[in-house]
Amino acid sequence: MAILFVSWWKKNTSPEMAIKQAIILAGGLGTRLRSAVPDLPKCMASVAGKPFLHYVIAHCQNQGIEKFIFSLGYMHEIIEEFLIKELPINNYQLSIEEELLGTGGAIKLACAKATEITVLVLNGDTFFKIKLNKLALFHDMVGASCTLSLKPMQDFNRYGVVELNKDYSIKDFQEKKYYENGLINGGAYALHSTKFLEETLPEKFSFEKDYLEQFYTSRRMFGVVQDEYFIDIGIPEDYERAQDEMKDEG
Repeated sequence: MAILFVSWWKKNTSPEMAIKQAIILAGGLGTRLRSAVPDLPKCMASVAGKPFLHYVIAHCQNQGIEKFIFSLGYMHEIIEEFLIKELPINNYQLSIEEELLGTGGAIKLACAKATEITVLVLNGDTFFKIKLNKLALFHDMVGASCTLSLKPMQDFNRYGVVELNKDYSIKDFQEKKYYENGLINGGAYALHSTKFLEETLPEKFSFEKDYLEQFYTSRRMFGVVQDEYFIDIGIPEDYERAQDEMKDEG
């Protein structure tokens, strides 16, 4: 499959296969980080002198994203004020939860505003320096409903593990426990927005538990391994680590 992908990639790279729109989830309460960042939404926590969300947006733009949908909820006014300064008003839309909908409900609400068939979905408190063209081209080649960006990790217990078949389709999701090594879900997805909206799903649900883990055996779901820089600032220890590691990200 890897050889087939490389051969296909060389022959079929075209602008039509690029992903141009991103949904960024930035509505969570951030309770685990509250001790370090008590008065801001998690994605607005200062990292090396800039809001963490700045780095997420900048990387998206560097990878060819032209339009954004920000899924907001908790303290959304602070994020809105930042976006007015950060982006041209015609480059983004807001999708605001009046009540907590879970990651799935938030994505579903935001997808209703999408103008592209395939969208990039990201967490606003995670920075995964993926190569978007690699994700987009594979997603298009296999006709996926959802393609996950997977990060290889060693000696961890904070994340579950994603197992792949030989054709890179999802084989299984394993629960959080200690692993010597494995592939984790990096929270960066290529999502077919139309197919996702056609699913029979409740208003409030978890994207990970109620969509990915429930449908991976009956939908075209795949994983693309990207051994790139990854950090999730959801806990104080990793938030502090980001201060030094991300100072050169601009």
